[in-house]
Amino acid sequence: METLVQLTESALPAPLFRRLLRAVGALGTERLRQTYQTTFWYDFGPPGNVVEEVIHTLRPEVAARRRIAGVEWWLSRMYPTDVRVDFHQDRDEKLALRTGELVHPRISSVLFLNRVRGGALVVTREKPDAENPSLAPARLDTADLVAPRPNRLVRFDGTLTHGVLDAENRIPDGKLPGSSRQRRTLVMNWWGHRPTEIPTWAETRLYRALGR
Repeated sequence: METLVQLTESALPAPLFRRLLRAVGALGTERLRQTYQTTFWYDFGPPGNVVEEVIHTLRPEVAARRRIAGVEWWLSRMYPTDVRVDFHQDRDEKLALRTGELVHPRISSVLFLNRVRGGALVVTREKPDAENPSLAPARLDTADLVAPRPNRLVRFDGTLTHGVLDAENRIPDGKLPGSSRQRRTLVMNWWGHRPTEIPTWAETRLYRALGR
C-alpha cells in the first residue's frame, strides 16, 4: 500500500532539540487558546529564534531540490483528552476566507516534541466530511497514522487531509474524562510563496521566550 508520509527519527541534533524543548516550555500558557492562530513566516534569513534555527537545520532534508520560498510555522499545544483541531487541509487561510480560493503549501510537516497517550497524527487522501465528528473523512482505512515520539519528523504533500486522534486514538467526539499530558509539536508548512498576511516572528511581540 502507498505510504503518504516520510518519517525521520532523531531529526534534530540532540542539543538543538533540547533547546527547543526548553524554549517551548518557557512559553507557559502564552496564547495557548490561540495556538493554531499564532503563525509566523520565515524566509530562510539569519535565524532570530530557536524555531528558525530548527527550520534552517531541517531545510536541506525537507526542501532539497524543491522551490521553497519559506516556511509558515506555529506551535500546536493541545491535550489528547480535549482535541480542538478538526481534520483539514493546510491552505492560505486568509486568502481562502476572503476569496474561496484554495492554495496549499508544497510540503506539510510536523516535528513531535514529546510522547503522549494516543494523539496520533492521521494523514489521508480522503477529504474532510462535514457529516462526521471532527470533520473526519468517511473512510480512514487507507490513512497513515503516526504516533507522537520525541524528535520524530513527519512530512507529507501539502494537499493531503490530516487530523489528530484523541487519547484513545479514536476520532475526537467531545472531551474525554480524566487528564492527559499536553501534546506538543512544531508545525512547519513549506511554501512556494508567502501566504497572505502572515507576519514574521520579529514583526510581532509574541513568543519572546523562543529567542532567549
